[in-house]
Order: sequence, then C-alpha cells, then structure tokens
Amino acid sequence: MVNPHTILKSHKLRITDCRLDIIQEFLDRQVALAHSDLEEKLKSNFDRVTIYRTLNTFLEQDIIHKVLDDSGATKYALCSHEDEHDHDHEHVHFKCEVCGDTSCLEDISLPGVKLPKGYKKREMSLLVTGICPKCS
Repeated sequence: MVNPHTILKSHKLRITDCRLDIIQEFLDRQVALAHSDLEEKLKSNFDRVTIYRTLNTFLEQDIIHKVLDDSGATKYALCSHEDEHDHDHEHVHFKCEVCGDTSCLEDISLPGVKLPKGYKKREMSLLVTGICPKCS
C-alpha cells in the first residue's frame, strides 16, 4: 500500500497536513475527485485556496493528473506510484452511470492517433461510461 509520506518524499515536497490529507483522500476513495469533493471533505481543516494550490502543486509534480469527465467539472486522479515516475496519463477513464464515480483503467492504453500535418497533440483522453462493478 502506498503511503502519503512516501509519495511526498519521492517528489521532494515538504510534508504538510493538507498535502497528506489530500493524498489520503485519493488513496481512500480510489476514484477521480473534483476540487469541490475535496473541499467538502476537508473544509473544516483547510480553505478552498489552500486545497486549490495543493492540487496545482500535485499536478506540476506529476502526483495527480486531470481526468476527462462529462460533468463539466475538472476532476483529478492519483497517478500510479508503484513504479515511480514511470506511468502514463493516456489511459482510459470509466464513469459509472449509477454512482457517478470516475476511475482510471490504467491497464488500457489509448490507441495511437496520427494527426494531420500542422496539428500538435498536447494530451489525449477517452471516457467510457457504463456501470461499474460495485453498482452491477
């Protein structure tokens, strides 16, 4: 099991209560979370700006990645930390139509896409919707 302290140390980040609590929330929930999800859970301890800044730091340090979701809200998922810094953000995401949770399917890579001349890819994502195992 990955430990929040280990994640922060491996990215050479200072250990703070907010950083630990946010990583622990991702570890506990195992789904993509929006800023509002974290704010709702942690609002008694941290203000929304602190949570926002922590998420930005985690994005910059490749601890989390943005997740495509059809809700319109930006969501984030914890990157796989089993093999430090060797993970791919271009994998399939799955959104359950029943519970609304969005999760990473890291074992399913996105197919290669050859773009026409003049186009430059920055990122690619694929969202599959359906019913997750816990709601089946």
